Amino acid sequence: MGGEFPHARTQRSGAPSRAMRITIIGHHTLLADSIAVTLEREGHLVATVDFSHPQSSLATALAAALRSMGRLVLLEHDLGHIGNGMRLIAPLTTAGATVVLITESRNQVHWGEAIQQGAKDVLHKSRSLKDVVTIAQRVRDGLPLMSRDERATLVHTAVTDREEARTFRARLDRLTEPEMAVLGALMKGASALDIARTRLTTKETVRSQIKSILAKLEVTSQLAAVGAAHRVAWEPPLR
Repeated sequence: MGGEFPHARTQRSGAPSRAMRITIIGHHTLLADSIAVTLEREGHLVATVDFSHPQSSLATALAAALRSMGRLVLLEHDLGHIGNGMRLIAPLTTAGATVVLITESRNQVHWGEAIQQGAKDVLHKSRSLKDVVTIAQRVRDGLPLMSRDERATLVHTAVTDREEARTFRARLDRLTEPEMAVLGALMKGASALDIARTRLTTKETVRSQIKSILAKLEVTSQLAAVGAAHRVAWEPPLR
């Protein structure tokens, strides 16, 4: 289609009364098609965005979605080779769509981030097709999908996580270059003895550095230090 690989495939509905235009952006064809057929039976006009072409991207998928532009957009979190569906929430919301994120994640931080980006609800993949139908009905009728308290709780979770990550990154900046190298090795599963051998130093010196790392990061164990560093996607600077 004119060089734009993703395109929207529209399903025909046999019951036009109270029909609503719905767009599905999903990586898993079986899931997307199952939802489309179910909503079609409810009388809705459904378009699915196809981005199976290897050169498809988030940008071309967004362009295709905007062309079909349903009032409701059901957006899968994991969009396979084109990336993270969360990045499409804001532009779709800005364009006027009600976006619902469909995800395998139960991480409330991810859910809160989706709400912050503009999603009106988050639907776990374990939920039934009946729940999808209910969402479509509520959007069609202008009803909220999530209570204010639910939204506030999820957003608070995301904001708190972001603040904690920012605080921990600031603590990481306290480390000296040798300490950063030691922490990087610990993150790869190396022991104090392994690190000592690699860095041509003594085991006691490495243990002293680890003790300093824990103090500066304000944690009580190597496991906590390594876990927190992974959580903020920290990597030691290249030499």
